[in-house]
Amino acid sequence: MAAEKRVVFRSPVLPWLLIAPQAAVIGMFFFWPAAQTLLQSFQLQDVFGLSTTWVGFDNFRELFADPGYLASFRITAFFSLAVALLGIAISLALAVFADRIVRGALFYRTFLIVPYAVAPAVAGVLWLFMFSPTLGVVAYALRGLGIDWNYLLNSTHAVALIVIAAVWKQISYNFLFFLAGLQSIPKSLIEAAAIDGARPWRRFWSIQFPLLSPTTFFLLVINIVYAFFDTFAIVDATTQGGPGRDTMILVYKVYDTGVKNGDLGGSAAQSAVLMAIVIALTVIQFRYVEKKVNY
Repeated sequence: MAAEKRVVFRSPVLPWLLIAPQAAVIGMFFFWPAAQTLLQSFQLQDVFGLSTTWVGFDNFRELFADPGYLASFRITAFFSLAVALLGIAISLALAVFADRIVRGALFYRTFLIVPYAVAPAVAGVLWLFMFSPTLGVVAYALRGLGIDWNYLLNSTHAVALIVIAAVWKQISYNFLFFLAGLQSIPKSLIEAAAIDGARPWRRFWSIQFPLLSPTTFFLLVINIVYAFFDTFAIVDATTQGGPGRDTMILVYKVYDTGVKNGDLGGSAAQSAVLMAIVIALTVIQFRYVEKKVNY
């Protein structure tokens, strides 16, 4: 049995020097802001940051006593699950079909990764125009089907709009990983199953999908984090938390409390809670969901 090859550094200082730039970046842009957020969540500041008062857990008590904040939990839970599940399912279907294309495959694959180059705010504006009650082509087509579409007044329509925009923005990212995973599966396995009489649907569920489980698990974690953090610009460009507060997801609630209402301490407390929720969800996924993954 061949011995395992490992890199050995002659100097004990060299490994630390190699990771120092990355550690400095992580510390500067993650740990330091996170520490500042935790500190501010226990303080009460004026809007100009000139005076600070230590209030302990008062910000958190007021937070969980606010019915509007608890409502944001419910809409965020639905929104994140819808974005993650729909995004993964649609991307997987597109990747399966793109993997089977023989002629013009490069064109289709290039076309499907275009949304990833679009900024979230721009993506929100694009779907806003298409679903505009007065000018949108999609809204006009829905009215022809008897659906009086108006996201400005109907909360269900507003939630559907931000879900569609968020899913469309993330499809390209998921598609690239699924397509790479499908292309890494040995063709001999698919051919052997076809010779044994397995239909395409059976081959997908019995061979391809189980082998894609590491990719699916990775994308599940990434998509949930994306839905919690990276969809702020989409909500801000489309509904701005409306109608009322029916699309006020947690990340937008942080902005609404801190910037619009000037409550910096409450905004910091919301950021701390949001960070704790995402960390907890990630740990749960690695603790329980990963057991279903076949590496």
